[in-house]
Amino acid sequence: MDVKAKIDEIVKKVQSDPKTMENFKKDPVKTVESLTGVDLPDDVVKQVVTGVKGKIKIDQASGILNSLKNLTK
Repeated sequence: MDVKAKIDEIVKKVQSDPKTMENFKKDPVKTVESLTGVDLPDDVVKQVVTGVKGKIKIDQASGILNSLKNLTK
């Protein structure tokens, strides 16, 4: 399994659906398992959850920075 590709796929799903985002915040492991449709080993699920959380934070920070750049123009 390509963990990076799976993380990117899950990030898109989480960010595109507010209900999925809410579920991810409440129970990230269960949400990741339901989105993949596969019962993954715990260590892989933890890697994916950590990767998704990190990518979402980076995307949010990038959006904030872009907003600030637009204010200074």
